[in-house]
Amino acid sequence: ANVKMSMKEEACSVVKTGVSRSRQGFAMRVLVGIKRVIDYAVKIRVKPDKSGVETANVKMSMNPFCEIAVEEAVRLKEAKHASEVVAVTVGPKASQEQLRTALAMGADRAIHVLHDDPLEPLSVAKVLGKVAEKEEAGLIMLGKQAIDGDNNQTGQILAGLLDWPQSTFASKVEIGKDGTAQITREIDGGLQTLSVKLPAVVTADLRLNVPRYATLPNIMKAKKKKIEQLGVADLGVEVTPRISIVEVNDPPVREGGVTVESVDELVTKLKDEAGVL
Repeated sequence: ANVKMSMKEEACSVVKTGVSRSRQGFAMRVLVGIKRVIDYAVKIRVKPDKSGVETANVKMSMNPFCEIAVEEAVRLKEAKHASEVVAVTVGPKASQEQLRTALAMGADRAIHVLHDDPLEPLSVAKVLGKVAEKEEAGLIMLGKQAIDGDNNQTGQILAGLLDWPQSTFASKVEIGKDGTAQITREIDGGLQTLSVKLPAVVTADLRLNVPRYATLPNIMKAKKKKIEQLGVADLGVEVTPRISIVEVNDPPVREGGVTVESVDELVTKLKDEAGVL
């Protein structure tokens, strides 16, 4: 079932935004947040001291949902709905690799907020909010979650801090000529369509698009594109951790299954051994 819903309350923006009218409708600066994570194909190993997962000498990539967000932002620019796509990340110096990937995909420039230690979603949202204010963003696109922490919080917190409309788990994004966006979301009951007034925060779901592969010429061009470097202190953001990790463990090893000869034997095992009946 398709459910259409309109957000009638206009958000009171706390920042000046980069949304301007053009012949095609509204052109805006799109800010895309990306994160450096362990590559999805890598087998995760827990550190011997159980303080976290091993990242040394491990292949790192852009978070897949962030990659989808970058692709959608580039498509909006190709459709003349965006004037500029700016990729931003918060992380160590090595995160420049993921910013170069975003630039090779089509982002115009990048901002790297340097910070060596992992940050909680609240701290990342604070940083992105300050960058959005600095860049006068008209739309912020993020992945719905990162595959390392699976928090699914940054986009929602960011929208709350900015007092902007939000639409999470987007599977389709359409920009109107009246300064609004129609966002289709996949929910348990089917598809939900939201009308949000720009500026807004949108988080990308898996089925929003299929990211393009960066071509060799674009990879070479990306090496020459600008990456602005900032520190967390430059933005005046307080990022003291509020949560500490007590211990990280591997999931329990699954036990082997058994073959039963009849339905009666299956019921007996479920009742007497598994205790689920």
